[in-house]
Amino acid sequence: MASLLQPERVNYLVTGEKKIRSPLSSLYFCRYCSELRSLECVSHEVDSHYCPSCLENMPSAEAKLKKNRCANCFDCPCCMHTLSTRATNIPAPLPDDPAKTTMKKAYYLACGFCRWTSRDVGMADKSVASGGWQEPENPHAQRIYKLIEYYQQLAQREKLERDRKKFARRRPYMPLAFSQHTIHVVEKYGLGTRLQRQRSGAPITSLAGLSLKEGEDQKEIKIEPAQALDEVEPLPEDCYTGPVNLPEVTTLRQRLLQPDFQPAGASHMYPKHKHLLIKRSLRCRKCEHNLSKPEFNPTSIKFKIQLVAVNYIPDVRIMSIPNLRCMKESQVLLTLTNPVENVTHVTLLNCEDGDADDINSTAKVVVPSKELVLAGKDAAAEYDELAEPQDFQDDPDIVAFRKSNKIGFFIKVTPQRDDRDVTVSFKIRHDFRNLSAPIRPSEEGEPPSEAVWLTHHVELSLGPLAP
Repeated sequence: MASLLQPERVNYLVTGEKKIRSPLSSLYFCRYCSELRSLECVSHEVDSHYCPSCLENMPSAEAKLKKNRCANCFDCPCCMHTLSTRATNIPAPLPDDPAKTTMKKAYYLACGFCRWTSRDVGMADKSVASGGWQEPENPHAQRIYKLIEYYQQLAQREKLERDRKKFARRRPYMPLAFSQHTIHVVEKYGLGTRLQRQRSGAPITSLAGLSLKEGEDQKEIKIEPAQALDEVEPLPEDCYTGPVNLPEVTTLRQRLLQPDFQPAGASHMYPKHKHLLIKRSLRCRKCEHNLSKPEFNPTSIKFKIQLVAVNYIPDVRIMSIPNLRCMKESQVLLTLTNPVENVTHVTLLNCEDGDADDINSTAKVVVPSKELVLAGKDAAAEYDELAEPQDFQDDPDIVAFRKSNKIGFFIKVTPQRDDRDVTVSFKIRHDFRNLSAPIRPSEEGEPPSEAVWLTHHVELSLGPLAP
C-alpha cells in the first residue's frame, strides 16, 4: 500500500491562534518567526481584481463600483460556464427600399457546454459584438439602495460614538468643581468644536455627532419596516395535479445563483456578469512580513514572494504499510525529504505522556533514536542515476535507502485499539538556517548564519487494521 501521492495522510500541527492540523503542502513557513502558518493565522490582503475570462485588470475602487463583476463577460444561467459571442446573418430591410432585404450580421450569446443561447429568453440580437446586452431591472432596487444608505449612516454614527467614548476614557482626571466650571464655560461660549479642532489628530466631526463634512447638515435617512402579510398568494389549482415539464423548471442552484430574481422558469433566466477574481497577499500576523505575494499582472502565474512550507521543512511521507494488527508490532517505511540546499540534521522524538498535542494517537510508535542526516538538495543531480552516492554511514536497521536528498527509514508501530483507524504521532526536530541571511561566510570574514533548531508535531494516518 503506497501512499507517497497522498499528502493529506501526513499532517503537521500549526500552533497559531488556534491549533490546526494540515498537510505540509498547504502550509506556509515564516522565516522571520521560524514558525509554521496556516491560512487561518495569516492576514489576507487583496492586491488586484481581474476577470478570469478576458483577464482585464482593474483597481479596487472600480471593482467595487461594478459590484465585483466584469462588464463584458457573462456566465451561462443554466450551467454557469462562460458564454461566448456568436455571429450570424439575418435578413434586414434596406433603408432606401423596405420591400427589399439584405443580409446583416447579428450577434448573440451562446453556451458551448449546454447549448443555451440568449435567444431562448427573447433577448434581442445586437449589431455589435461587445456590450449593450439587455439586462432585467430589479423591482426592489430602490428599496435595496435605501437600506444600504441607512446602514452606512448607522455605521457612521456608531463609529463617532466609539470615538467619543475612547476620548472620554483618555481625558485626565480633574477636580469636580473645576470640571463643572469648565463644562459651563464651554457650553456657554460654544468652545467645544473649536477646542476639539485644535487637538491634533482629532476628527473634524464634533463629539456631539455632527456631519463628517464641515458646515453641511447630513440628511437623516428613515426607512419604513416591512409590513407582515396577513394573507399569502394562493397556489395555482393545478399545482399538484398538473404535469411537470422538467426542462422548463429551474433547479434550486440556478435560483440561488440569481438571488435578486430567483427565476422559477427557464424562460426567465438571464445571463449574469462574470465574477471577478482577486490576487491576494498573505501576511504573518505576528511579524507582519509577507508570506506570499503574487505578480500584479493577471496573466502571470509567478510570485514575488512564496514562502510555502515544503520549501523549508523536511517532508515526511508514507511509503509502505504492512498488515497492521491490534497489539502486534509492525514496521512502517517512511520517507524524509530535505528541501533546502544545505545538509540538515533531523531527530525524531516520541510524544511524552500527557502531551496536549497528542490527542489523536491510537497506537504506540518507536522512532529511530539516532540522528538522521539529510543531504542538501541538488537540482542537477536529482534525476541523475549515475551520480555517486555520498557516504553517510547509515544504519541498515534504520535507513532502508538513500537517494540524493531523500532517505527511507523504519518506524515500529503497535496498534492499541481495534475499533478505530491507526494514527501515530511523533515530534520531528531539525536545524534551519535562515535563507535571508548569507549561508556562506562573506569576504569581510563575517561568520555564517547560526542554525535554529525547530520542532514540529507530525501525525500519520496509517489506515484501518487488517481483517
